[in-house]
Amino acid sequence: MEHTPDGTPVGVDDPYAVAGMCDHLTDDGRCRFALTRGDADPDFAAARRADDYACHVGPDEAWRACPHYRSTTDGRECARCGLAEVRLAHEDARPLVEEHHLSYRDGSGSAAGNADTASDAASNANGDTDAGPHEITVALCRWCHAKVHGSFARIDDDASPDPEAIAEREGRRTREREESAFETARKRYDQGE
Repeated sequence: MEHTPDGTPVGVDDPYAVAGMCDHLTDDGRCRFALTRGDADPDFAAARRADDYACHVGPDEAWRACPHYRSTTDGRECARCGLAEVRLAHEDARPLVEEHHLSYRDGSGSAAGNADTASDAASNANGDTDAGPHEITVALCRWCHAKVHGSFARIDDDASPDPEAIAEREGRRTREREESAFETARKRYDQGE
């Protein structure tokens, strides 16, 4: 299983197996990285420009071949137990669902994670070229996040939300409904006059 820089497990053997579409892929199949940030990698941008900015990975989605591949989460639902996020607009409460890194890439472009990820940059088990390391994240609720880092729990386990997680979510939904209930300004701000 892959590990974080601190040595805790990330919950998968191969981050690419659970990774989603590239964050830079546009709806029409073009590379947004080459379109908007070409100055960061001029050779890559020139190659994409020559091919009308088409994503060079192709329909087989062998994402590890792209040097700028990145797959980050939207953070709306836990990938392990399915707990949905409930955010309250005017509260500074800790989110129910957090970003969990399966693979790391630091600002300099070098691996900040597992040594295997950095040393296997040439190829993987399938023989595909690995241009990584890449940043790959999924959404996990706080409770699943702790289980994955603290034990041998895996992202793809068949899991149900913890009772604590359900209680916290329902408490937030109750407060959300209370806030959305209509109350006249006179009633809300009436000081008992």
